[in-house]
Amino acid sequence: MARRNKVYQLKPEDRQELESLLRSHKTSQNIVLRARILNLCDAGQPAHTVASELGTSTNTVYKWLTRYQASGLKGIHDLPRSGQPRKLSQNKVNEVLKLTQEKIPAEATHWSLRIMAKHAGITVWQVQEIWKAAKLKPHWLKTFKFSNDPLFAEKVVDVVGLYMNPPDNAMILSIDEKTQIQALDRTQPMLQLKPGQIARRTHDYKRNGTRSLYAAFDILTGNVIGRVTNRHRAKEFLDFLRQVERSTPKELELHLILDNSTTHKTQEVKDWLEKRPRIQVHFTPTSASWLNAVEGWFSQLERRALYRGVFSNVKELRDEIHRFIKVHNAKHAKPFRWTKSANAILASVQRAKDSLTNKTKD
Repeated sequence: MARRNKVYQLKPEDRQELESLLRSHKTSQNIVLRARILNLCDAGQPAHTVASELGTSTNTVYKWLTRYQASGLKGIHDLPRSGQPRKLSQNKVNEVLKLTQEKIPAEATHWSLRIMAKHAGITVWQVQEIWKAAKLKPHWLKTFKFSNDPLFAEKVVDVVGLYMNPPDNAMILSIDEKTQIQALDRTQPMLQLKPGQIARRTHDYKRNGTRSLYAAFDILTGNVIGRVTNRHRAKEFLDFLRQVERSTPKELELHLILDNSTTHKTQEVKDWLEKRPRIQVHFTPTSASWLNAVEGWFSQLERRALYRGVFSNVKELRDEIHRFIKVHNAKHAKPFRWTKSANAILASVQRAKDSLTNKTKD
């Protein structure tokens, strides 16, 4: 027997809350549907019309109307479900934390969610929540290296000072070389990207020679001066310094940030620099390439131009590097921003050393 049409009215105090639910972007779609059912019925529309307009069944409409009449707006929310995960004791939580930090599983080098869940006799979700609360990430691994440079602190203060407080009437150039860049060609043509299919290429490749790149990164503008060479020697480095000198305004001082490569410290290079007082050299500490701003640009070059590049000869490789530099300078160059002070860096390094010392003592 068909149900008789009945007028359903919302309580005045519920209308405002219902409108808030419908306006909120955070309201789940199932709650939105139920709220719209109540809203349309409150406007006087019969159940079958509401069902047709919302693309649902009349039984669904009556269900939520009945729930509303019985429990108010609380009735349109889902009832607590059965099968709620059992609560863990603090002892079990402490056990998982201790295992994660102090033990290594027999079947792997580190804990995974499933290995820990099996070992501790709890669910994967519970392990995930314990690790999340404790900010533990066993699947992550960072590498570090301490610099043994006796002038580490002085060099950090010097270089970071140039980044954060560059002198007036000067150019700050971060210089380094990317050596042994290979001109690689794939043994078969690349299969291009298509809808539903990622790009594919052969795993094997052919080597067609190597080139080295010298680059000077201007931290104030983001522009790059580059030179591709056949070899990596002090002679090529000195030729690049001459190129830098020719390419920069004569009225500006040049502050060059370099690493400790032997090609940067030959007597020929020192003699050339001594004759040019406008050029001042600042060396980064040993084992601290992260302090050289040009390394970030090298990373962009690798990802955007070299990793997927196909080069049948070294000329194509050289042309691609020059093209990338030209486009970068024209469209993507922007000032370099260093935000961590020298004191913060030194304090961070000291904390890491203290932590390692304490670990060794334990």
